Amino acid sequence: MLRDKNLIPLSHQHQRALALCVRIDRAQPIPAADLRAWQAEIEQHFEQEIKVHFSAEEQVLFPAARKFHQLIPLVEDLIGEHIALRECFSQAKAQSMSTETLPAFAQHFSHHIRKEERQLFEPLQQLMSSNELAALGKKLEAALNDAAQSCILPNEATRLRP
Repeated sequence: MLRDKNLIPLSHQHQRALALCVRIDRAQPIPAADLRAWQAEIEQHFEQEIKVHFSAEEQVLFPAARKFHQLIPLVEDLIGEHIALRECFSQAKAQSMSTETLPAFAQHFSHHIRKEERQLFEPLQQLMSSNELAALGKKLEAALNDAAQSCILPNEATRLRP
């Protein structure tokens, strides 16, 4: 389904996060010597964009979705995943991820993003009127205003090698 323009800012952030997950997956096995660099990049993503993204979803998107009884269990599940993912981001900040937990994080984060895109965004687009989606889009725009607008580039250790 084509993404409604009011949800595109979240989808663009999802694409950037998925790119990080794909790079982690393709870099397997990640040498222990590169763990610090990967965790620093994960922390940078969280601080510059994902922290604001999660907040926008929790303060704006999820309350809008809760208005539809069929989406309430999904929203509760997604909130639980945000809690677990925040713990992963804390581990990255503390430099306590291992060569096993790093790819597990990427897989969990990727699954979470795809769940939001497929199981939340698509039904919301069908259930909400165009006026409701437009109002939601304005609230999301304001909530996402503090996210960094710059691209995070891989460092030497996290750059994919041919």
